[in-house]
Amino acid sequence: MKWEEHFKLISSVYLILEREGKLLLSRRFQTGYEDGKYSLVAGHVDGGETFREALCREVQEEIGIRLNVSDLKLVHTMHRWCGDHERVDFFFKAEAWEGEPKNMEPEKCDDLKWSSPSELPENIIPYIKKAIECYVAGVQYFEFGWEEKL
Repeated sequence: MKWEEHFKLISSVYLILEREGKLLLSRRFQTGYEDGKYSLVAGHVDGGETFREALCREVQEEIGIRLNVSDLKLVHTMHRWCGDHERVDFFFKAEAWEGEPKNMEPEKCDDLKWSSPSELPENIIPYIKKAIECYVAGVQYFEFGWEEKL
C-alpha cells in the first residue's frame, strides 16, 4: 500500500483552562458548525506542528493568552464518529499561562464564560460535555458517536 492510500484522520486540539474550579468555554458564532453552542477553545492541527504547538497557536489566535508547550498536559483523547467520517481529539490542560483570556475572534465567537464542570450550560456541544465529564472522572480515552454507526 502506498503512503497516499493510508487512512487519514482529522485531528483537533482542545484547551482545558481551569481557574477557581471553573473551565473556560467559548460560544460558537457564524462558523457553520454548532453555532450558538458552547465548546472549549480549540482548533485543527495544520500539519508540520505538534499537537501542543497547534494548541498554543490556536489559543493565541482565539483568546490572546500565551501557553508554553511544557505547561500542557494531555488529559483526554477522544476517537469520534461524525456521521460520515471520524476524528481524533486531544484535550490538554494548561498548568500555567500568560495573559487574561479575551475574545480575539468576535466573528467566530460571541461569548467566553467560566463554568463549573458540574453546572455546564444546556447549549454545550454533546461531545464536549462528554469530554469534560471524562476529564473530571479521570477517564483518559473515550469513543464517542460510534453507537450511531452500528
